[in-house]
Amino acid sequence: MDLVLNVADYHLLTPYVYPSAWPEDEPFRQLLSLFVITNLGALALYLLFGTLSYYFVFDHELKKHPHFLENQVQREIAYAVRSLPWISVPTVALFFAEVRGYSKLYDNIEDSPYGWSGVILSMLSFLLFTDMGIYWIHRFLHHRLFYKRFHKPHHLWKIATPFASHAFHPVDGFMQSLPYHVYPFLFPLHKVTYLGLYIFVNVWTISIHDGNYRVPKILRHVINGCAHHTDHHLYFDYNYGQYFTLWDKIGGSYKSPSSFEGKGPHDYVRKLREK
Repeated sequence: MDLVLNVADYHLLTPYVYPSAWPEDEPFRQLLSLFVITNLGALALYLLFGTLSYYFVFDHELKKHPHFLENQVQREIAYAVRSLPWISVPTVALFFAEVRGYSKLYDNIEDSPYGWSGVILSMLSFLLFTDMGIYWIHRFLHHRLFYKRFHKPHHLWKIATPFASHAFHPVDGFMQSLPYHVYPFLFPLHKVTYLGLYIFVNVWTISIHDGNYRVPKILRHVINGCAHHTDHHLYFDYNYGQYFTLWDKIGGSYKSPSSFEGKGPHDYVRKLREK
């Protein structure tokens, strides 16, 4: 995150926002800047990719499904916009630790223990590590002691749109993002790669709520796509994973998506239309 902070300082914050006498590496200034940048960045990613997905990917026929709520899109957006600033508070604390040099993020490819191979391997290990972490955190949030208070608000959207992707209770949203932020404190990761992965995970989160169930047949039981996550919203106890189906299969919570069997929300809407 220090790359983004340095660019913001150089092009905007130092000459136009903060007095030049305020050092760029002063902790309070860094915290304040990170809070603003994190919120603006998260909101921009959510609204930009959510809007593109809603208008160009999401099947609006799904809005005819009986589980689709009145004014649902507006409610999803409003809930997400209210939650994002609260989610950002602990997130900024972790970004601040990164900026102050406590993580294993590095600047140059030469700093990677294995060069470009290390960068590529770190991308794969990031996905595997975060997929495992999110699976268990997500499943933990379904426990009866925590579900109603923290995770149930996200399950209000049974037929989700892309805008449901970030419509979490703040505790829920931060907990499920925690593996992304923990990874660079445990394993070496290139800073630009980390930023790219941060954007990717936000786009992926939107994609598994977009109502598009098309996945190459050979990958249907490997990739945890929108079809799998839709069944999670509908049937509650299945498909907790984020990218892959591996941990659901290990944990006994895998369910073959109903849409692949002709019993999904699209099929229900089509039958309603035929009547």
